Amino acid sequence: MRNGGDYSLPHDRIRYRILKLFGPERFSLLLKACRTNRSHNDSTCDARSCPSGANGSLKNVWLVCRIGQGGGDLALFPPQVVVEVKALACQMPDEQGLPFSRLSTRDIAREALNRGIVASISGTTVWRWLSQDAIKPWSYRSWISPRDPAFAEKANRLLDLYAKQWENQPLGPHDYVICADEKTSIQARRRPDRTPPMPGQLRRVESDYERKGALAYLAAWDVHRAKVFGICVSRTGIDAHHQLVDHVMSQEPYSSAHRVFWITDNGSSHRGETSVQRLAQWYDNAIQIHTPVHASWLNQVEIYFSIVQRKVLTPNEFESLRAVEDRLLRFQEFYEGLARPFDWSFSKQDLARLLDKISLTTGAPVELAA
Repeated sequence: MRNGGDYSLPHDRIRYRILKLFGPERFSLLLKACRTNRSHNDSTCDARSCPSGANGSLKNVWLVCRIGQGGGDLALFPPQVVVEVKALACQMPDEQGLPFSRLSTRDIAREALNRGIVASISGTTVWRWLSQDAIKPWSYRSWISPRDPAFAEKANRLLDLYAKQWENQPLGPHDYVICADEKTSIQARRRPDRTPPMPGQLRRVESDYERKGALAYLAAWDVHRAKVFGICVSRTGIDAHHQLVDHVMSQEPYSSAHRVFWITDNGSSHRGETSVQRLAQWYDNAIQIHTPVHASWLNQVEIYFSIVQRKVLTPNEFESLRAVEDRLLRFQEFYEGLARPFDWSFSKQDLARLLDKISLTTGAPVELAA
């Protein structure tokens, strides 16, 4: 056929030669091992009528347009078409002049037609191509990129403390690690009715409620002893943080400890070097360690707060702020009787791999030096 052969060959032989010589490789659709429909036409289509957008000439090695396909035949597409469609899916819609925040497979198929990439394509075909590379432009997740120039250095200090190390030396028997933070704006919502669970019926929570105020819950978690301390205050700030520190440091074994490491985030109550010096003035055996910016997930007290949110505050049904405080402090006492140190397995090696992956994904280098 390529050398001007006889075009009067039977239709099944024409199809066999095309599929044999110019069949799909890994970028194209795999043909099913089933019987194909016989062709009803014996002429080749031109480039404009070819659904794949390929050149209509049989001299092109990537000829993949239909030649008299029956209704059950699959259309084949050249690799360059697949690549262009995947590139289209990996672009921001607004940068392409499209009024979408994210693209579906049908949106991508429609735009491929509008741009002349193909003459015909279905959303299912687009989905099949994108699934090969796990591309899902219709899905998204919230994300904060590391912005702290010393992210790795600060994070590694925390991970060393969790592993009972400090400055390449093991922690002593009189060294303790405390993670502290505040859970703000805990509302008391009084609802008109409360319905307990019933057979065959979920518990019902009224959507209407009366606001009864809000408070903040400050908590400190002893990483290696699984002890929790907490207070409820109306407002957060330096004074409230000082109150929490006093609540912990006035008790044994912390009052007579060699060192007590306080891990906090960069909130306004305990931010910067000023906060470090202030804590040292309050207690000479207390050492404040900050998490990197936007890295509260490295603070173990956040795990405890997630438990509180699930077990105590959801659904939110309280008669008053006093009821909120009472339940929080009673749960704190209850949980401490069952608690064990969190199984923290995220290591410095895991951090290095994560930051390296983020750097490759975003193109923004992240300082990896320890």
